[in-house]
Amino acid sequence: MNLSQVKLVVTDMDGTLLNSKGEVSDNFYSIFKELKHHNIHFIAASGRQYHSIIDKLHDIKDEITVIAENGGIAKQGKTQLLSNYFPIEVIHQLIVLLRTIDDAHIVLCGENYAYVESKDDDFIFMFSEYYTQFKLVEDLTEVLDDNFLKIAVYSFGGSEEFVYPHVKNYENDLQVKISGNNWLDLSHINTNKGYALQQIQTTLGISKAETMVFGDYNNDLEMLQLADYSFAMKNAHPNVKKVAKFETKSNDEGGVEFILKQLINDKELIAKSSKH
Repeated sequence: MNLSQVKLVVTDMDGTLLNSKGEVSDNFYSIFKELKHHNIHFIAASGRQYHSIIDKLHDIKDEITVIAENGGIAKQGKTQLLSNYFPIEVIHQLIVLLRTIDDAHIVLCGENYAYVESKDDDFIFMFSEYYTQFKLVEDLTEVLDDNFLKIAVYSFGGSEEFVYPHVKNYENDLQVKISGNNWLDLSHINTNKGYALQQIQTTLGISKAETMVFGDYNNDLEMLQLADYSFAMKNAHPNVKKVAKFETKSNDEGGVEFILKQLINDKELIAKSSKH
């Protein structure tokens, strides 16, 4: 496998670039410098809030593109590239439904803040790892002064088993994504990481044959299909392993960095051969 034609690297965060402790590896930043040296553009694409992604990648925040909220918003440095807002009337309808589900903790994801009405301390502690800018409110339907990107729902028991059956009938009208073992996202029908990535590929003039993507869960499926070099993590959901063309080591074994080192080596070999 010759990776020398790759010009764009896109990676999911949780379960992919981040280890099980939610950390970026020690050697990622030196690898990023090498990518930059070879004019390879880097995109972090996550279901996380924009502020949370930037928090994890603070040292390079002005040099990368960020796809946040599963494609609800994308930014390059401080420049906003796209946004898919969620109509308020649909949001209110969904909140009323979600409140009837046991063990469903609702997060209303705005452009400025994430809003929660749950009083569960365990949930709030866990949730603050993914949403660094948030507000605790009494009633989510009374929050009106923000642009909303999605509703995220957390279930301690499991999103696929306990939340998805209640919302799957919305799939023709909304984007319904099981985005982790415990997370499910509801958003505008066009909101997915692939839709956002496709817009960015067009803007940058980068083809599928020049794109490398890493992912581990169902919210990564669309963007994996936009890359000739698509990698499922060893720890990935079976659906992701079916769609991805290749597999790498797990997130705790530095699976993303393992492939990126190969990419850099291939770029260097080409550079050396062109000098002779």
